[in-house]
Amino acid sequence: MYVRPFIDSLDFAGNGRQITEQVPFAELARLHDVLDNPQGFLHYSLLGGRDSQGRPVLDISIKGDCQLRCQRCLNALDYAVCHEARLLLCDQDTLDLLDSEMHLDGQPDEEESFDGILADAHLDVLALLEEEILLSLPIAPKHQSGVCQVAEGESRQEGDRHPFALLEKLKRN
Repeated sequence: MYVRPFIDSLDFAGNGRQITEQVPFAELARLHDVLDNPQGFLHYSLLGGRDSQGRPVLDISIKGDCQLRCQRCLNALDYAVCHEARLLLCDQDTLDLLDSEMHLDGQPDEEESFDGILADAHLDVLALLEEEILLSLPIAPKHQSGVCQVAEGESRQEGDRHPFALLEKLKRN
């Protein structure tokens, strides 16, 4: 069984620590609803540091290959997860300011604009990764045009019936 990593986020960022690991998709329970199967591994790197204004940040890099469920044909869809993010660690008041689309000095900071999270002395790294992945996935993943057999109307077996054939028959009556 995989041991979930927890960090003190402010200490981690303040000391410039780094975690580089891999985790099985099977350990990421929140992703099971969107995955076609939980096979494979997710490689991630979490690096603590400070931004140009000296504020604590976490830099996240996530890579892996998974299978989502195509929303056209409901078959497996190979998907490459490749996500990078910089998260500002802040207290609740600062987070509220960021959520209201205000920057710390009241002016938009166009050079460094990134999301903020609540600093936590017991931050669950896998929960953070799951959240970032869920936010980065397509809402309705689909194969490229021409790949889905059902969507493109390829010939069906003679015994197969279109799922809406009964509705079409009712509509005609």
